[in-house]
Amino acid sequence: MKSTSRSTDGEERAAGAVLFREEDGRRLYLLLRHEQGGHWGFAKGRIEQGEGELEAAMREICEETGIVNVDLVGGVSVESRYPVRRDGRALRKTVTYFAARVRGDAIRLSREHTDGRWLVPAEALQILTHAESRRVLEAVEDALSRASAGAQPSPA
Repeated sequence: MKSTSRSTDGEERAAGAVLFREEDGRRLYLLLRHEQGGHWGFAKGRIEQGEGELEAAMREICEETGIVNVDLVGGVSVESRYPVRRDGRALRKTVTYFAARVRGDAIRLSREHTDGRWLVPAEALQILTHAESRRVLEAVEDALSRASAGAQPSPA
């Protein structure tokens, strides 16, 4: 769902999730292909008025994938910043991505997306369109690998 919230300070805030599931000892990440532009990325969207980052991320997960039950991985989130243009204005967009474990592989894509794929990290890194999205995935994968090895996740 497109947000109607507008930035008045030159900053746009969004939230989303790097969704993953585990199968046969492998971690698979869900990538979504956006209808506008055809780029591959993660479930995310602008934070609506009155929402917090986590609430917005959970809403976007449900709206964009149909997934309602996720387990957030405590201490694993990544902030992403990049420039965008809205109505001819240059803005700074900041997205907070939470790592979220999914049980099962069923997804129901929104009209905003044309495809969704569960991929191992190496394949996901190949298909992600933007370098910043690859950085986010690498940071989440590193934190999850460290956590599964018994180390504390390091903030990204």
